Parts: sequence; structure tokens; C-alpha cells
Amino acid sequence: MKKKKLTPVVFRVWNRNPHDVLALFPTLAADNQGYFCDSYEHVGQHSAADYQSCIKVTRLATKKESAPLLAELRRIGYKLKVVKRVTSAMVIQRSQGNLMT
Repeated sequence: MKKKKLTPVVFRVWNRNPHDVLALFPTLAADNQGYFCDSYEHVGQHSAADYQSCIKVTRLATKKESAPLLAELRRIGYKLKVVKRVTSAMVIQRSQGNLMT
């Protein structure tokens, strides 16, 4: 049986609304060019996100803050690896894994 590859996820909290946690998927492209990454929130659920812009208006979520959203994502089928920041390899993976393939 083949193991499902883990998807990196970065959990952030909005500066203007500290009760809203955002999950950013730095390796999952949300557009054809791979500029935007996929994101997820309790309200609104999946959306495209500009990673760098989101980082500017959020802070890193604590384990306690991210736990409910992490549980929700796992319930809907995500196999996740929680990371604190994106790497250049993740950005390259996102840009090479565009939606047109």
C-alpha cells in the first residue's frame, strides 16, 4: 500500500481578527501560473492566496490556535505536515505543479 504524500501547511492568524486562523498550502497552486497558493479557513473554506501578502497581515498561529482547523482539514482528507515557513523548494514545486497539468 502506497503512503499518501504529506502536504505542507502554514497556519497563520489574521492581525485584524485574531479569532480567524488561515491555512496556507505553499506547494498547491491555485492558479495556472503557480503564483497563488491554495488556502483554507473555517468560513469561506478554499480560496486562492498571495502567500507573501498574507504573511504581511498575519502572524504565526500557535498549536492551540491552529488545532481546530488542523482537525477539520484532516477530517476532509488532507494528510498534512505543519511547517512554520515556506522554502524556495516549495515555491518551485507550486510553480511547476500548475493547474494545467
